[in-house]
Amino acid sequence: MRAREERGMNMKERIRIAVQSKGRLNEDTMALLAESGIKVGVSKRTLLASARNFPVEVLFLRDDDIPQTVADGVADAGVVGLNELHEREADARIVKRLGFGGCRLSIAIPKEQPYSSVKDLEGRKIATSYPVILKKFLQEHGVHAEIHVITGSVEISTGIGLADAIFDIVSSGSTLVSNNLREVEIVLESEAVLIANKGLSAEKLAILDELVFRLDAVMAAADKKYVLMNAPRECLDAILAVLPGIKSPTVMPLAQEGWCSIHTVLDESCFWEIIGRLKAAGAEGILVLPIEKMIL
Repeated sequence: MRAREERGMNMKERIRIAVQSKGRLNEDTMALLAESGIKVGVSKRTLLASARNFPVEVLFLRDDDIPQTVADGVADAGVVGLNELHEREADARIVKRLGFGGCRLSIAIPKEQPYSSVKDLEGRKIATSYPVILKKFLQEHGVHAEIHVITGSVEISTGIGLADAIFDIVSSGSTLVSNNLREVEIVLESEAVLIANKGLSAEKLAILDELVFRLDAVMAAADKKYVLMNAPRECLDAILAVLPGIKSPTVMPLAQEGWCSIHTVLDESCFWEIIGRLKAAGAEGILVLPIEKMIL
């Protein structure tokens, strides 16, 4: 890894990152920090925790408080759902999409209710915990509907006669099914994002840059496998034609005359299909290893 002095890091300076205090987003964020070599000691009642080996401290907050906390400079950066960032309209910049916490904000209606377009929502009452995003969506489509703000179990609103439709977070869709609802409009695709205050000092920007550098290395290695195999040199062209790895695979001669060793990186999503084709092309002794970090 590049020396910290070369990257302009000031070890006397620290950055404060706001993280959701509990839930899946908290777990995924803390796991990503740990995989990036940042060790944060946390107890159940901790509100602010410092890393032992990196100039960062973690502030634990409600997810809906994080965007404004970062915009106001109380925290230098934060990890929050894109949906919360848009809803709070906080003036913070998105540094990096983190690839977890995926969900969508959607409009759903009772299954038996007909629907052909967003115009069918005209004059309807829609229950939601995200009135800002919903209002913008309706305005963009020229639809006038009554927005009923509710916290908690939005999905029960139609069943108890409180609303004609709902606008809420959807992950698997099972909650909608159990409440006799169907998704008719996807308004926002969301995931966890790293955000930052727009007025960070040069020293804090250098620390944030180092953090992103580490996150990139961890995320690049996700769902990747390092694959080594042996093959007769006469089969090399056929094997290379199968491999979709990063740039060109590494090919090295073996002590046995006419044989070579081939090293590459494969996505786990296509791993088994490619392994079968490699064997058919003449590869032998295939060894598969996990990848912890990958510097691109």
